[in-house]
Amino acid sequence: MEKIRYWIKVFKRKPDLLNGNILEELLILGLPVMVANLVQTLYNLVDAFWLGKVGKAALSAPTIAFNVIFVVIAFSTGVSVGGSTLVAQYTGAKMEKEAAKSAGTTITMMLALGVLFAIIGYLVTPPVLKLLHTPEDAYIPTMQYMRVIFLGLPFMFGYMSFQGIVQGRGNTVTPMKIITFSLLLNAVLDPLLIFGIGFPKMGVTGAALATDLARVLALYLGFRYLFSEKSEIRLTIKDLGIDWKIVGKIFKIGLPLSIGQMATSLGFTLLISIVNLFGSAVVSAFGVGNRIISLLNMPAMGFSQAATVMVGQNLGADNVERAEQTVWTTAKVIAIVLFSGATLTFLFGGYIVKFFINDPEVIKVGTNLFRIASYSVPFFGIMFAFNAAFSGSGHTTPILVLNTTRLWGIRIPVAYYLALKMKMGPNGIFYAMVVSNVIIAAAAYLWFRKGTWKKKIISKRKIPVQNGAG
Repeated sequence: MEKIRYWIKVFKRKPDLLNGNILEELLILGLPVMVANLVQTLYNLVDAFWLGKVGKAALSAPTIAFNVIFVVIAFSTGVSVGGSTLVAQYTGAKMEKEAAKSAGTTITMMLALGVLFAIIGYLVTPPVLKLLHTPEDAYIPTMQYMRVIFLGLPFMFGYMSFQGIVQGRGNTVTPMKIITFSLLLNAVLDPLLIFGIGFPKMGVTGAALATDLARVLALYLGFRYLFSEKSEIRLTIKDLGIDWKIVGKIFKIGLPLSIGQMATSLGFTLLISIVNLFGSAVVSAFGVGNRIISLLNMPAMGFSQAATVMVGQNLGADNVERAEQTVWTTAKVIAIVLFSGATLTFLFGGYIVKFFINDPEVIKVGTNLFRIASYSVPFFGIMFAFNAAFSGSGHTTPILVLNTTRLWGIRIPVAYYLALKMKMGPNGIFYAMVVSNVIIAAAAYLWFRKGTWKKKIISKRKIPVQNGAG
């Protein structure tokens, strides 16, 4: 009982990222991020659950569409993380005006990118799907799904800017609450819009529309909080606009992340084109498997995002040793959690697939995926801990190199060789996942040990803050 009371007190207090117990601060920050990321993943899982009731072609739609859409999301992710890192480092250095102006510039950039990519994405959807060898029975539903999701990008990008800003200040609870509310709306709207309960029957279009409406709610609640007196960072309308010196810093941090994420997304898109060659059953199994593996990686992503904020604030305060201790603690926590999760997917993978779609062929392929790839997931998860050092410091080139190499240098060539040349079929793709995850985790560890990440990206000399939009 004493331990329970102690941890209740821990989670009730505000985080102290510069002086508190590292494990405690990591849990205070990381658990809400983990829940928020879990909810983000559940967006796709909810869609997959209901679309699985429609059929294999409908279930394939979000699987194929996600990898294409993530190409443009990847670019905005770099901008968001760049802004968050600046906010974190300026917070640690107690430079409040620069933190606020960094936040305002990030919001403006993200909203503009959302509108731009929505227009481009809607227009290029048909030729991209043909380029990917989309199965004939899945082409129309995938096009419908993907176009509606593209139109909702401004709301998604706007929310991402809010989330990065408040997390950079050490608040991970508010984004968790907001994204949970939006998921509940998505879960309610999905069956109503897909099957036409009280609305016209929309099928896959209904699933995409439900997701967009949920993101509208998330953006509204996030911005309402960010510009209120409750916010940790006091923003005003004057902070919006473009400060070009801050833009330069954001791109210095974010561009390698964006390129790396885009390379990853394009790599997964190319990988999906290999998966597509084996038909809708394999596409469906691969889609369910990827979603569950993403779910399994939620603790790694949550704790690494928390570690990124802690590294950023501690480097801003010139506490390099504490930043390094944060990374090692994060790696240990991730290893323990993911090994336990991998054991569950290894043993019960077939039952997990059956929950989404009761098709014998899909279940067989999905079972093989989990039996082969499950225990490689902890290796990939540990890489997130080392990436937190690179991201939190603002020196993100290693993330670009690691992400690009993992897919383009290892996974895609190995998958092509094993699946097609060696005639191993889908299992060759799954073995390629194992090889790429293990090798890249070792490479991330070696790069982290070099210590090039230990220099913060901001200067102690305050940068001049420009007024108005540039």
